[in-house]
Amino acid sequence: MVDAVKDLDLCLYPGETLGLVGESGCGKSVTALAVMRLLGRSTARVHSGEIWFRHPVSGPVDLLTLPLKQMQSIRGKHLSMIFQEPMTSLNPVKRCGDQLVESLLWHKHCGRREARHRALSLFEEVNLPSPSSLLRAWPHELSGGQKQRVMIAMAMACRPSVLLADEPTTALDLRVQQGILELIVRLQREYGMGVLFISHDLGVIAQLARRAMVMREGRLVESGEVNELFDRPTAPYTRALVACRPPLDARPARLATVEDFMTPSPGTVVKPVPASSGPSRSERHQRMYAGKPILEVKGLRTHYVVRRNLWGRPTAFHKAVNNISFSVYPGETLGLVGESGCGKTTLGRSIMRLINPTGGQVVYKGVNIASLSASGLRKLRPRFQIIFQDPYASLNPGISVGDAIMEPMRVHGIFRDKTERKKRMRLLLEQVGMEERHARRYPHEFSGGQRQRICIARALALNPEFIICDESVSALDVSVQAQVLNLLSDLKDSFGLTYIVISHDLSVVKYLSDRILVMKNGQLVESGEADSLVAHPQKDYTRELIRAIPGNRI
Repeated sequence: MVDAVKDLDLCLYPGETLGLVGESGCGKSVTALAVMRLLGRSTARVHSGEIWFRHPVSGPVDLLTLPLKQMQSIRGKHLSMIFQEPMTSLNPVKRCGDQLVESLLWHKHCGRREARHRALSLFEEVNLPSPSSLLRAWPHELSGGQKQRVMIAMAMACRPSVLLADEPTTALDLRVQQGILELIVRLQREYGMGVLFISHDLGVIAQLARRAMVMREGRLVESGEVNELFDRPTAPYTRALVACRPPLDARPARLATVEDFMTPSPGTVVKPVPASSGPSRSERHQRMYAGKPILEVKGLRTHYVVRRNLWGRPTAFHKAVNNISFSVYPGETLGLVGESGCGKTTLGRSIMRLINPTGGQVVYKGVNIASLSASGLRKLRPRFQIIFQDPYASLNPGISVGDAIMEPMRVHGIFRDKTERKKRMRLLLEQVGMEERHARRYPHEFSGGQRQRICIARALALNPEFIICDESVSALDVSVQAQVLNLLSDLKDSFGLTYIVISHDLSVVKYLSDRILVMKNGQLVESGEADSLVAHPQKDYTRELIRAIPGNRI
C-alpha cells in the first residue's frame, strides 16, 4: 500500500486562491479527488483525517462522513472541480451544450428551457467564440483551450462556493493559458468563491495565488505567502523548483535540477550560473554561419482540404504552412515558437516528410527531400529524426523499451548482429540517464520524463545528424523539464547534433536556441538571434508571447 497523501493540513477561505504546487506524483490531484470524494473505491481510500466544508445552508459538515446521496447534492453545486485533461473529462458522445444542461437539471437549478438559456449565457461568460454553435458542437470539434473553457463553464454552472482547479492549463500554449487564468480570476471575483489551484508551474501559482503550499512525496514541504515563499524559499525542494525554471533574462550554462538541491555532491553548483557573455558565443555563431547550411527550406507550403464540392473536388483549404523559407546550419539549434494552431508541428512534419508538402523545397545537404521517391527517402531517413510531444503515444505499449530502441537499427540494417544492437541500446540508455535493467520494462512502467528519455535514446539509435524536437518538454513538470533540457544540450555537444526545437514556451526555446523563428497563422513573423529577439522584440505578436509567460520574476 502506498500513502499518496500523508498528514496534510490545509485551509481555504472564501474568496481566496490557494496554490498547491509540486511534481507529478506528489499527491496534489489525489488531495483534490479526496475532497470531491472521487477516489476509486477499489484502488484508494482515505484511512484517516477530516475534510470540513462550510455548507451555505446546513453549516459545517465533514465530507468524509456524508452519505453518498448527500455528497452528490454538494458535488457540482457547492463544490466544483476543473480536471486536467478536458478531452477525457467531457463525454465524447454528448454535445457540449447538453453536458452543461445536464448538470443544471441534475441539481434542479432551473427548468430545461431556462437551462438552455443559462448554458448559452455561461458559454458567453467564458468567452467562447460563437457560443450558440458551440452548444451543438461535439468535444472533438473544439481546440484544447475551447474544451477547457467548456469545462470551466460546467464547473461554474451552479455558482459553487469552492472551486478545485487541477492543472487546468497544462500543455496549453501560453496565450491560451493566459486567457484561461484571467477567466478564472474574473469568475472568482464575480462569484466570491474560494479556489484551490493545483499546478507544477510556479509561475502560474505566483500569478494567481496569495498563499501557496509545496508538496513532495505526499507531504507538505513548505507553505506561506507567495511573495515570501518564492522570493526567499527555505526548503531545499522549493529552492530547486524555483531554480529549475529557464530564465528569460540570463543564459545559464545548465539548469539546476531537484537532485542538485536535495543530494548535492561536493562542488555541485546548485544555482544556474550565466555562461560567460559575448565573445565565445558570438565567435561560434560567426564560424557557424560562415559555412553552408545543412538544411534549406524554400517557399514551403502545406495546405489541408477543409471543403469539397459534390464531385469531391477541393473548394477550400487551410494554409497550415504558407510560403516559409529559412536555413539551418550544422551544429545550430534553431527555435520555432508560436501558439497552438500556428503551423509549427505541420512545418516540422513536412520537413521530415511525415506529411507531404503542397509545394516548395526542403533541401537537406543538397538533396530535395520534398521530391524524393519512397525508396530514396528511406535511405536518407537515418540522418534526421524527430522527438514527438507525447512520449507515451510515441512508444509501442506492446514491446519493451529495449526492443523499441533496437527496432530502427533492425529496420535500417544498422548493426546486423543482434548482440551489437543490444550493446548499442545499452549504451544509449546510459547516455540518456537510464539503466540497463530498464530495457526489459514496458512504457507504462515509466514516468513521463523517463519515457521522453527513452524516445530521445530511440531517436539517437541511427546516429542522426539532425533532430526535430516537437514540443518535447511541454507537458513535463518544471523539474523534469530541466533534466530533459540539460540532456538535450549535453547530447548536442556529445553527438555533434543540429536541432530544430519547436515549442509554445519562449523561455524553453530561448534557453536552447542560437536563433529563433516566430510563427503565426502559417507564416513567419519575426526571426533573429535568440537573446536579441527576446530582449528587443520587433513585432507585437512576439511581445504578446513574452508577456504571456507567467511569473517572469521567478
